[in-house]
Amino acid sequence: MAVITAISSQVVRGHVGLRAVVPALEALGHEPWPLPTILLSNHPGHNRCAGTRIKATALEAMLDAIEENGWFDRIDAVLSGYLPTPDHVTLVADFVARVRAARPLLFLCDPILGDDPKGLYIDLAAAEAIRDTLLPIADILTPNRFELAWLSGAPVASPAEAATAARRLPTPAVIATSIPIGADRLGTVLVEPARHVVATVDRLADVPHGTGDLLAGLLLGHRLSGHPLDAAMARAVAGVAAALAASAGNDELYLTASAGA
Repeated sequence: MAVITAISSQVVRGHVGLRAVVPALEALGHEPWPLPTILLSNHPGHNRCAGTRIKATALEAMLDAIEENGWFDRIDAVLSGYLPTPDHVTLVADFVARVRAARPLLFLCDPILGDDPKGLYIDLAAAEAIRDTLLPIADILTPNRFELAWLSGAPVASPAEAATAARRLPTPAVIATSIPIGADRLGTVLVEPARHVVATVDRLADVPHGTGDLLAGLLLGHRLSGHPLDAAMARAVAGVAAALAASAGNDELYLTASAGA
């Protein structure tokens, strides 16, 4: 069992952000310590949404308390997701450095910046801080197609272009999602310095929100369970497919029986 500090958004209804990451990690036998950067009623894509942002200073005080209680030496990995301001990005970078000063740490950065077709949906300064501050210290990066193109400044319209774009980034392992393969397929592409590996799935209509969060949680969970990164990716892709099959007809992901696939 590994302990993972997961820093991202939290909703009351639905399975996005931490509400997707936490059950995925727990289903694989790990212990997530969730730290919300924002509390929301639901995903903002619905007609109405209410909530409040958690200040980075409040999160820092919580992490200070965890350190003072002597629990930093239990943390095996950090997963970062939705970070709404540059201060939240700095908080994550400082936290990773503090834990790494005491022990080895795996850091997965899920750079939640935007998506097709809307484009960037967080503050530009926060997006630039993620690019400039977190990518160089992350072990694994999990961008979607739009995010990979934005971070790299390169076109991404195929697995080959995804591999080229990912190798422009400072993160040693990039797993890019929603990469087009023809008209009816999508690829998840693992890119490392010497190879890239592609897992393909059918392109679906009306996919519920949260698949990227779920994939990041499953990927990290399988990696921490000892699977090589390509096998962890394959298992994570299969887990997301199982969740989507279980969620057919719903407006949110259904994870009760599928998170640990």
